[in-house]
Order: sequence, then structure tokens, then C-alpha cells
Amino acid sequence: MPKKAPEKIGSVLRVPLSQLHPHPQNPFAVRDDPAMQELKESVSQNGVLVPAIARPRAEGGYELIAGHRRKHACEQAGQDSMPVIVLNLNDDEAVIQLVDSNIQREDILPSERARAYKMKMDAMRHQGFRSDLTSDQNELRSTSDQNGPKLMSNQIGMMYGMSSSQVKRYIRLTHLLPELLSLVDQEKIKVTNAVEISFLSVDVQKQVLAYIKNGHSLTKNKIMQLRNCDTDTTDSAEVDKILHGQTKPVEIRQIVLTNRELGKYFPNQVTEKEIKRQIIHLLDEWKARG
Repeated sequence: MPKKAPEKIGSVLRVPLSQLHPHPQNPFAVRDDPAMQELKESVSQNGVLVPAIARPRAEGGYELIAGHRRKHACEQAGQDSMPVIVLNLNDDEAVIQLVDSNIQREDILPSERARAYKMKMDAMRHQGFRSDLTSDQNELRSTSDQNGPKLMSNQIGMMYGMSSSQVKRYIRLTHLLPELLSLVDQEKIKVTNAVEISFLSVDVQKQVLAYIKNGHSLTKNKIMQLRNCDTDTTDSAEVDKILHGQTKPVEIRQIVLTNRELGKYFPNQVTEKEIKRQIIHLLDEWKARG
């Protein structure tokens, strides 16, 4: 990234809109809704009262970190420039600033919240989980990698007034097919059900999507049956039987193992599906020995 003149960094500049480019990972959509109409009218009458935040781009111009909606309002109001604070931020710092500047808005969709939390957690992980933290640093450095995601979800939850489990549930939504995630935004799938669906394989999610698009309602019991049978050997016919109620509902028994307990036997990179398969394999061997 080219260095700008020192007096520009941290200063409020009047930047032409043509030099302001959107952040390539911005998870927050700019919508022409009533709130945007209000912002446009405010900009027309008073200008942009709060400067946007941007960083210099290597290819010229500036990359917006906070202010995508303000830029759009300026365009709609016929203005050609806006006030911007230019900061030297690396990629992870830019992501954290981007999320923190937008996440408290009231009109955030579940998909936007999910991607934003995932982006912030990834950025915190890249930084070695050092920035934006209020927890004791010595404690964090001594914590095992197994507990890293848990600590980060706790920290993100504290920042935004949510529980750690809520943060993790939203991040799980990023494992959904895009069309299923869109149905969550449209409130056609409850967030709690969507979290369970996110654990299903891509092929089974495709069948679930087709089932819902055909006008069927997906119950929690069917979702749990799908989770229970979803293995590498599950065929589409078996999934169809569950979706169309041609199998008897099964009682789902759940046993919870903590990350600390699983960490004794499985590295971080082993997926939940692989862990389940290995546990079942070992149980089969134990049963065969009588």
C-alpha cells in the first residue's frame, strides 16, 4: 500500500465520490429503503454530518471502511464529494472497523450479521486475538487453541450485547447454501431451524431447499432426523422419505462433549462430521468384541 503524505492520514478530507470504492468484503447491503430516503433528505439539507472512514488503495483512490450508505445518499442527492477520515489500516483492522461501524444498526439481516461476526472472528484470529480485547492478556496467551474460538465468541458477544452462543449460532449460518440463507432473511426459515440445517451436507441442503421451494414446511423433527441420518452413505431416496413423512419419527438422543473433552482425541481441523463418524466406528468395534 503506497504511503500518503503524513498530514493526510487521520485528517478529514473532502474526497470525490469517484475516488471512494466499496470494501470488497462488505457484508452489509446498501438498500433503497425508507431509511435511505431519510438519509438522502438529510444529506440534501445538511450535508454529511459524520465523516466516512476510508484507507488508501494501492491502485489509487480510497477504500471505504465506514460510509457506504452515506456515499450512496450523496449520489442520490446529486453531490459529488463527501468528508472522509483517511486511516492507515491493515486488512484485519479494516474488517474490524467495518463491522464495528455497522453492526449496531437496527435493520441488519441475519445473513449480514452472520457474515459480519464470521469476518470479525477471522480478523481477530489473524491478529493473534490481541486487538479490541478487555480480557487479561496473560490469560489469553496461556489459553489453548481449542478454546480460542470460544473466547472470541465470548468477546464478540460482550461487545455487541449478545451471548457467546448467539454469536456462534449466527456464524453457523454461514455454512448454509446462499439460497437457504436468503430464506432466513425472508423469515421463511427460523434462525434456530437454520442453525440445525447448517450442519447438513451440501447435497442434503439442496434437497431441503427444493422441498421448501415446493411449498412444504420443514419441521424441527424432520431436521433432526436428517441430521441423524446424514452420512456419506445416505442416498437421496432416504432423505426424500424423511422429508415426505414416509419414515417413523425417531427419538433424537443428544450427548454433549465439550471442546476440552474432544481436544484430547481430535485436532482442531477435524470436522464434527468426521468426529461423529470416528466415534461410531469405534463404538461398532467395541460392540463387535462383545
